[in-house]
Order: sequence, then C-alpha cells, then structure tokens
Amino acid sequence: MAEQVKISVVMPVYNEAATLTQAIQRVLNCGFDCEVIAVDDGSTDGTRELLKNYHDPRVRCFFQAVNRGKGAALRLGFAAAHNDIVVVQDADLEYDPRDYHALLQPLIDGRADMVYGSRFLGGPHRVLFFWHYVINQGLTLLADALCNLNLNDMETGMKAFRRDKLATLTLTANRFTFEPEITVKAARAGWRIYEVPISYSGRTYAEGKKIGWRDGLATIAALLYYRIFD
Repeated sequence: MAEQVKISVVMPVYNEAATLTQAIQRVLNCGFDCEVIAVDDGSTDGTRELLKNYHDPRVRCFFQAVNRGKGAALRLGFAAAHNDIVVVQDADLEYDPRDYHALLQPLIDGRADMVYGSRFLGGPHRVLFFWHYVINQGLTLLADALCNLNLNDMETGMKAFRRDKLATLTLTANRFTFEPEITVKAARAGWRIYEVPISYSGRTYAEGKKIGWRDGLATIAALLYYRIFD
C-alpha cells in the first residue's frame, strides 16, 4: 500500500553538510514512492556543493542566492511539489522518515487535510532541554487558545499536508515563523487537523541546533499578527 502512495518531501537545508546525505537517504528509503525537493538556503559549509553533486532522479535541488529563512525555502519547495501529499522534513536527522507511515495514514484515509507529528505524545525521544520543552508547550498553548485547537506540538518540524489544500493558502513567513503561520491559517480555513506521535532525536547547540529564544519571541509575535491583524 505505502509503495503506491506518492509523496513530495520538501527539505529546507541550511549548513547541514554533516547530515544531509544521510537525511536524504533515509527519506528515499521511507517505503513510499517519493520525490525529495531539497532547498538550500544560502549554506556556506559545503552543503550546496553536496547537493550540486547529488545525482538521483528522485531528488531535485533548488538554491537560494542568500539565506532567507526556513519559511521562504519551504514556499519554494511547495511550489515545486508534484505529488498529492507534501511532507516537511528537516535535514538534521532529528526527525525519522520511518514515522511517515503513522504521519500519513490520516491523509491516506481521507480523514485529514494536515497532520502534525508530535514529539510529546509518547514516542521515543532524546532527553534534552527542560526550558525548550516549557517554551514549546507555552507557544503551543498560546496557539491553541488563539485558534481554538488542542494541539500538543505546534512547533514540530514534521508536518504533512494535502497539496491541493496547501495551494489555497497565501504563506508569507520567511523564517521559523512558518510554524505559527501555517497553524493559524489552517485553523482559520477550517482544515481537518490531526496529530500523531513520532520519535525525536533532538540535537544540542554543539551538534548544530539553530533555533533560539529570539525565535520564541518571534513566534509569539507571529501568532498574534496572523490571528488578529493578517
């Protein structure tokens, strides 16, 4: 069944030379018929060269001239997607494509328009930062209150969508504020949203983690802007 489902996996990439090749291979071995759309966001660590020399017909590569942020990279990838189901997959090995089977089932069954892969619903996860967890929960609580949802993990980097529904939204966020924007706009549009447990192998900052406290403040501002003013 999985082999018959075609998916487009959009992978925003910024300075992930150490993990990029393995991340792409994991996606290609996920068990679904997939295309990988890798969007380099102005990397300076050799990532661009790796993508330029990656030769597989299932992988298409795009290159931003300068760093514009995750949201901008995702928009480019979404526009290039060919298949009916679109998955967001980071290139840092924190999220495991083996979880696609659970993630995509509500979409395959026709029950959902969008599925969040939650790090906090009981899947195995690496034990890391207490305050990151608290901040994540606070941001999700604010999103739930503003959008009348009961999500557990708004900020998850693993999400999946129906491509036809995704095409109906006008997305503008350039950076990590993609997460609150898509949440607010999907809720406003009345999308059927599901959430499933996934595994999570989080990184430390020494291992390359990029998101910080300023991104948390930007997320709060984005939630308020997209819910109240946009």
